[in-house]
Amino acid sequence: MQQSEEQLRAWMTGGLEGDGAAHAALLRALVPLLRSYYRRRMGSARDDIEDLVQETLISVHMRRASYDRERPFVAWLYAIARYRMIDHFRRQRITVPAEDLDDILVSEGFEDSCSARMDVATLLAEIHPKQARAIRDMHINGLSVAEAAEAAQIGQSDVKVSVHRGMKALAARIRGRES
Repeated sequence: MQQSEEQLRAWMTGGLEGDGAAHAALLRALVPLLRSYYRRRMGSARDDIEDLVQETLISVHMRRASYDRERPFVAWLYAIARYRMIDHFRRQRITVPAEDLDDILVSEGFEDSCSARMDVATLLAEIHPKQARAIRDMHINGLSVAEAAEAAQIGQSDVKVSVHRGMKALAARIRGRES
């Protein structure tokens, strides 16, 4: 049975005030919530769901002092879960095909966002080719700085600068379209 936001918040608050039973009840209640969250997002990597659930529970326990009692608990929990999943993908060097980006953005609640509907290839075509390549290599294809530098036959610091400047240029273009 899934617990309400109010119940989860009460257990979290109790745990923060030193109630061990409330903290244990919270962690038990989070297991099915987290399993469901990861099942919807993991696709073919279902074997890793239990590991992610455990990592997230540990993170909740270790980062509990960062919880703001004035904010919703479930949003805080899902932010932690999302970061755990991103860390998992980075460790596994899993990349997401660009074709799946729309589905992922919709599942994360960005279906109405202007930036979610923009075509990445079109945006990258609007910036300097060196910057576009560095962004594509690192953020779309999942290459490390060293791998991107080797592929482009440039220095690692040049890749970092290109990504930074390219992201800054993209952000400016996106802001210009939203106004």
